[in-house]
Amino acid sequence: MKIVIIGAGGTIGQAVVAELGARHDIISAGRNSGDVRVDLKDYASVQQLFRSVGAVDAVIATAGNVHFGPLGEFTPEQYAVGLNDKLMGQVNLVLAGQHVLNDGGSFTLTSGILTHDPIRYGSGASMANAAIDGFVRAAAIELPRGLRINAVSPNVLVESLPAYGAYFRGFDAVPAARVALAYSKSAEGAQTGQVYAVH
Repeated sequence: MKIVIIGAGGTIGQAVVAELGARHDIISAGRNSGDVRVDLKDYASVQQLFRSVGAVDAVIATAGNVHFGPLGEFTPEQYAVGLNDKLMGQVNLVLAGQHVLNDGGSFTLTSGILTHDPIRYGSGASMANAAIDGFVRAAAIELPRGLRINAVSPNVLVESLPAYGAYFRGFDAVPAARVALAYSKSAEGAQTGQVYAVH
């Protein structure tokens, strides 16, 4: 398969490339690195991504920013970071990609454990993640031509504990390589409308 991985330079993205790269033709994409540049917040940039790479069999998104902070100090603009970047950035991939993916192709988006297991300062992430999961379930019943869509909902990563461990006390961190298996299941499997929890 020909697979586009957005966010391939990140911790999860690198693990997904390592998992799928031996079996498939990988095109890496990102805002600042990769074979192709794309800004997911900019729909025109996403459309240009698909024009650049041509027909593909799978799109995997492991990119998306959210703001962390105390609820009492959150601003609408800070919530908009997650809504415009992590949520709508990934939705933009589906909106543009549904017209150009090969028949039977797949989208795999990324949400996260904070959808249903929130932490202090994480309301922006919980909101964006829950919306992604809901979008995936709804889009799955409308996508044409046998296209599939799933989300991967990972726990905090072992590799991320030095930076984020203080916020995730008591969470059983998972290695990025194990998270990558869920992206393989989504892209290489047959299911659609699923949220694969890696906890």
